[in-house]
Amino acid sequence: MASLVFSTSSSLISRTSPTFGSFVSNEYRCRFSARNAPVRCQLVEPLKFDNGKPCIPVLNDQSLAGFLSSKQETVRKNDTRLRIFSGTANPLLSQEIACYMGLDLGKIKIKRFADGEIYVQLQESVRGCDVYLVQPTCPPANENLMELLIMIDACRRASAKNITAVIPYFGYARADRKTQGRESIAAKLVANLITEAGANRVLACDLHSGQSMGYFDIPVDHVYGQPVILDYLASKTICSNDLVVVSPDVGGVARARAFAKKLSDAPLAIVDKRRHGHNVAEVMNLIGDVRGKVAVMVDDMIDTAGTIAKGAALLHQEGAREVYACSTHAVFSPPAIERLSSGLFQEVIITNTIPVLEQNYFPQLTVLSVANLLGETIWRVHDDCSGTFEPYSSLGID
Repeated sequence: MASLVFSTSSSLISRTSPTFGSFVSNEYRCRFSARNAPVRCQLVEPLKFDNGKPCIPVLNDQSLAGFLSSKQETVRKNDTRLRIFSGTANPLLSQEIACYMGLDLGKIKIKRFADGEIYVQLQESVRGCDVYLVQPTCPPANENLMELLIMIDACRRASAKNITAVIPYFGYARADRKTQGRESIAAKLVANLITEAGANRVLACDLHSGQSMGYFDIPVDHVYGQPVILDYLASKTICSNDLVVVSPDVGGVARARAFAKKLSDAPLAIVDKRRHGHNVAEVMNLIGDVRGKVAVMVDDMIDTAGTIAKGAALLHQEGAREVYACSTHAVFSPPAIERLSSGLFQEVIITNTIPVLEQNYFPQLTVLSVANLLGETIWRVHDDCSGTFEPYSSLGID
């Protein structure tokens, strides 16, 4: 049976292992500390004056209890201005995020008319609130994108103070440049649509290319799913000397290099491929040594699995002992399931940025949750905190 792994700890990275976990860098050993909220000491008795000098009253049981609970009361007061709403694309992930944050999902009504048009109505007031809309634009991309735009418009017309589009998977991200004449750059078009709909900020996870952030005219918080995957890999009993990180194509070298760096500078290999058309890839050569090693292939998404499957076949031909596939976004367009479950991979590790249909599960599949990662990021954005210091430097919040 496929395994479904959810992190129940409030920290993003906490698991260690005597073998594999021993060479995960210290950056991923840190536990995220609790958020600091302003504390105001509430004394039961007012200040008294003795000969013109103030005398501070002694704390009794009642005043001490009020002091200890003042921080919790402050947090609860601040939370009344934070709202999280979920679209229909990934309600389970939205519920996990809200559970991590200790909040309830906002009440929203979303339905389709007989002609396919989308209707959205907020079932509670958001006037003056910071609203976070969780909606990946995964397949069906056009339906989910349009739903997100209408949700943003509904919040704007309901006088929300700030609207943040939380997009765990950003569709159309691969259409980020012109590779041939007379092509569109759909990623820029979608960014304009989200901005014009009324969003004030975007929170995205593992964009296909970093330049997509520049397509938005509003702030973009870009977080990475690497900590979640590294945390899980730390539990595997794999010797550090046997590891090699593999990029399935030249375009993913920077991503694979950053992943390898977190594994105590594990060696890097690159699969050289030549693409003859959309969703069609042909492996040509392997740069690096994988003989007798455990190869960990790292990519941002798995669509038809053509690239990663042909890369895994080449790794086995070159003598790799085992092959693991790690990816943040599981698009899983046909025939991805057949290719991934064909025996080429020891394990396929993905996250739940895109919901996986029950019929798409297979024995080698492991699904990790990014709810804690996104929930912590939402808290820090809401609290106007920065992520540039340890241990938040990997969150990508400026």
